[in-house]
Formats: sequence, structure tokens, C-alpha cells
Amino acid sequence: MQRRLLFDSHHLDITIKRLCQQLVENHDSFENTVLLGMQPRGVFFADRIAKELKSKVSNEIKLGRLDTTFYRDDFRRRDAPLKPNATEVDFIIEDKKVILIDDVLFTGRSVRAAMDAMIAFGRPAKVELLVLIDRMYSRDIPVEATYTGMQVNTIETQKILVEIMEQDRAEDKIWIIDNESVA
Repeated sequence: MQRRLLFDSHHLDITIKRLCQQLVENHDSFENTVLLGMQPRGVFFADRIAKELKSKVSNEIKLGRLDTTFYRDDFRRRDAPLKPNATEVDFIIEDKKVILIDDVLFTGRSVRAAMDAMIAFGRPAKVELLVLIDRMYSRDIPVEATYTGMQVNTIETQKILVEIMEQDRAEDKIWIIDNESVA
């Protein structure tokens, strides 16, 4: 198994600052914009984005956590049932601009499930997707990230490993892993 480092803590911090600057440019005061972190790992990234945005804008940053477990198209197809995470959205998203946040965009199926899950909280005026890693050329569903930390071209035998301090890691590291035993 070979691994290549995509992000270390320093590079991740710079990327989060850049993404937040892009958000501020497109959403000004965040009066009508909310953030939704996708469970399980997108919520950690969303927390960091919200924290950085709070230092850049004067308005409150509304942040929620969205679980898509029961909206996934493969929910009943697995041998072991998926364990749901908490959904914490204490605001209505009706007519709001929603920024969905996740760590890795791969097939797009999680984003499709998130779109379905969001409707329980209202019908948004607009939905944008912010991801740390966009695994290009691997979509099952035609979705595209509005804001991307890094685009990587991967093959089926590769995966992205996200190791961050919020998950009890000593430091942030994001890897692309070549798993040669998969064929």
C-alpha cells in the first residue's frame, strides 16, 4: 500500500482560509445563507469553516449537521445496517442559500441523499456544495462542487484517507492511498 500526502495541517489551514474568502465574496453578510455539514466527517470540516467565517463577517453564521443515512439509495442493500448520526438543524432553510459541506466528493450519491434530507427543513432558494477533496471523474450522480479545496484524479483502487485532529489524531493529514491488493 502506497500513500501520498495531499494536505498537512498548514496546507489545510491555508485551504480553509481560501475557501472562506470565496464564500465571503459570494455571500457578503451571510444574512440569508446557512451551512450544513454532512455527517459523519463533513461536520468537522463545516465546524472549521464556520469558525473561520465568524472571524470575517459580523452576522451570525448558522451551522447545522445533516445525517443522510435513511436517505441513501444503498441503505437497505448492505449486509450490516448503517449506524445513523445526529441531525442538528435548529433553523428553517426555506428560501435560504444553503452551503452543503463535506470532506470528499466521490460518486455524488451522498450529495443526492443530502438534497432529499434537506427538504424536511424547507425548500432552499439555492444549494451550493463545498468539499475539501473532489475526486474527479468518479461520479454516479451528476453533481459538481461549487467550492473545492483540491481536485484529484483517482482510480477505483485508490481512496482518500482523512485524518484530522477532531477525530483524535495528533495532526491533520489527508492522504491518497493506492491499494494494490484491490483489482
